[in-house]
Amino acid sequence: MAPSCGRGRPALMFTYASAHGRPMAGILSDDMVEVRDQSEGSRIYTRGNYGYPRSGGGVDLDLIEAAYLLECGRLEVLDRGKPMSFPELFMHSASISEDFDIKYLVYRDFRQRGFVVKNETGGYDLSVFPRGKTISNSRPEYYVRAVSERSSFEISELIDQAEEAVDRKRAILYAVVDEEGDVTYYKMSLRDPFGKAFVKGMRRPAKGRLVRDRIFVYDAEDAERLRTLGYFGKTVGPFMQLSLVEGCYLVSKGKLDVSDPSGMSMSEDSLKEFSASVQAGFGIRLQVYADLRGRGLVTKSGFKYGNHFRAYTQSPDDCHARYLVHAIKDGGIKTWPEVSKTVRLSGGVKKEILFGRVSGKGIQYLEFQWFRP
Repeated sequence: MAPSCGRGRPALMFTYASAHGRPMAGILSDDMVEVRDQSEGSRIYTRGNYGYPRSGGGVDLDLIEAAYLLECGRLEVLDRGKPMSFPELFMHSASISEDFDIKYLVYRDFRQRGFVVKNETGGYDLSVFPRGKTISNSRPEYYVRAVSERSSFEISELIDQAEEAVDRKRAILYAVVDEEGDVTYYKMSLRDPFGKAFVKGMRRPAKGRLVRDRIFVYDAEDAERLRTLGYFGKTVGPFMQLSLVEGCYLVSKGKLDVSDPSGMSMSEDSLKEFSASVQAGFGIRLQVYADLRGRGLVTKSGFKYGNHFRAYTQSPDDCHARYLVHAIKDGGIKTWPEVSKTVRLSGGVKKEILFGRVSGKGIQYLEFQWFRP
């Protein structure tokens, strides 16, 4: 096993030299490099899983493979008979392949971790095979999207990919390259969260009064019944305080009657309309909140964690919140720094971060996990 080129962990590689002790020769042909010598092509393909066999012998290398082998001193690339330097090949590749620099850094990182990596087409950039395996005796362990930390995405696109991954039994990784060239990996999967704290029945609705953007329950018996019902609200001295999302949910279930500051009774629609006027994105958050409650999860504000909700699988008196949930509408744009911040925080407090996407399909939950290949 030869040492890896540059920094990083040792890679699963071999030295490919010609009979004269020089690196094997490849010829640049637009978007590939042709290794025409049959014996050299066979060795590089069978011993390192580089390239694709050519008709009549030899292999065709894609530009990422060729650049990596050139960087490592295992390949000489000729352009019209003249050897190319690594910068020349890299700049040529970047000029004809979109995001070549990002993909190359991710490819290089995987190779130096001992993985066999191949270019992919369609919705993914790379396929990664298990350590110690080859493309002839295994299937890809990961399908990888290589992206810049500055890129943005739609959550619906990621959920569609996660659904496809489930159908095809694939594991999807997002490899995010920061401005210094470091790679962070996120594993993406659909989740189906459930708890045990389902809302119980009440003989009569509690009474609440709207004050600014929250609801107060002054009757001690009503407050206790709401707590017993499903751990709603928070008791503050002689009264209970409910958030607007809790209030709208309880009104919709017939568990709460709300009066405005003047004492006039508010309908469910009027309370929702008021709530939407004072809180941006209220309708989306209410839909996710109601769905989480319907799944038996005690759902509370997640403000202190930088998310919409924190969710418990049972009584908050008996356990810590398991999930942090952020509600997002279909077509909502997110950025990778947002994901990084949220995932790092959730890991620090030992909670699972879920993005609840509201769409025509209902509500789906996507989880991001920091991952080390």
